[in-house]
Amino acid sequence: MTSEESLRWRLILGRYAQHHLAPDMTRRQVRMERALDFLYGREYQGRGVRGRDGEPGRKGPGSLDGTQLNVPQWLNEVRQLFPKQTFETLERHALDRYELTELINNPQTLEQLEPNYDLLKMMLTLKGHMKKEVLDTARQLIRTIVEELRHKLAQEVKLALNGRINRFRSSPLKVMQNFDWRGTIRQNLKNYDPERQQLVLSRVKFFSRLQRHLPWQIILCVDQSGSMVDSVIHSAVLAGILAGLPAVTVKLVVFDTSLVDLSAQVDDPVEILMSVQLGGGTDIGQALTYCEQLVENPRRTVLALITDFGEGAPPNRLYSATKRLVESGVTLLGLAALDGEAAPDFDQHIAGKLASLGMEITAATPKEFAQWLIQKMSF
Repeated sequence: MTSEESLRWRLILGRYAQHHLAPDMTRRQVRMERALDFLYGREYQGRGVRGRDGEPGRKGPGSLDGTQLNVPQWLNEVRQLFPKQTFETLERHALDRYELTELINNPQTLEQLEPNYDLLKMMLTLKGHMKKEVLDTARQLIRTIVEELRHKLAQEVKLALNGRINRFRSSPLKVMQNFDWRGTIRQNLKNYDPERQQLVLSRVKFFSRLQRHLPWQIILCVDQSGSMVDSVIHSAVLAGILAGLPAVTVKLVVFDTSLVDLSAQVDDPVEILMSVQLGGGTDIGQALTYCEQLVENPRRTVLALITDFGEGAPPNRLYSATKRLVESGVTLLGLAALDGEAAPDFDQHIAGKLASLGMEITAATPKEFAQWLIQKMSF
């Protein structure tokens, strides 16, 4: 085993391997081991292993007694010692696997965190437990992360909803994704240079786009139970994007065993996310019955129910509301997931019953949901 391999195994196995692997580490390597031990030593705590002092996590010779890291120091250490990708992995494990809630209960600590999607999920999950002085910092971080997500999703969603390529009409606007390569070749065949065996392009053609005005009402009914956090985030961002389209009215309702109508806040996804309370039971029938009252023109209404279909109440109310909505002409979609992965985990019995009543059941990314809207809306 090379010295590099020995060091890697020492860092993987921890201090219990110090007598067998890489015993002569440099100061930097010792700091790396200490930082890893601060996080992954929690594995031993969970298994009841105690160190020489009888305390969880104190693991014999070379323990962190007297110099144990606190969370801000640990953050600084891993940021300095490891590549960015490794640092983000360590941070994600700290939040998701080991629940270091001090990371989001200390304003100074919170400010040091990388503003990424995993941090957003953790802050939303635990914001009800945050200290009052931390919430302002959290709100700023949430806004930064949400704005990045909104920018990522907005262009593809708006492109899908604003119009499809019109292949029967050219456009003077030179947009690469609208490039008409067949028309361009036909237009320039007369300019073919046989000696150079090249086609000289004197004119490049682009498709125009069919502009669509959508006099539709879109109702997003979103389950805010803890398992739906990804869907809640994407629904909030998507609601704001859809609300910015011409001739589209967006309603947003979030629910567990109670419900909150957040339609007045659809243009600010941050305020929506700060309003949701993740967790609790689920009463889908109550939520769908409420959304039924919001319908203005049934045949111009899309109602997207975003849930894992884990109905906690007797399902008859849910089935009755679904049947009434379908019979009235409302376009119903049941989304088992609305997020970047579209990987659903849902109650197939309830979903199957709703499908038999006329609700289309699927899972989708925001882009796929926008494409579905195109197919279902009458232009």
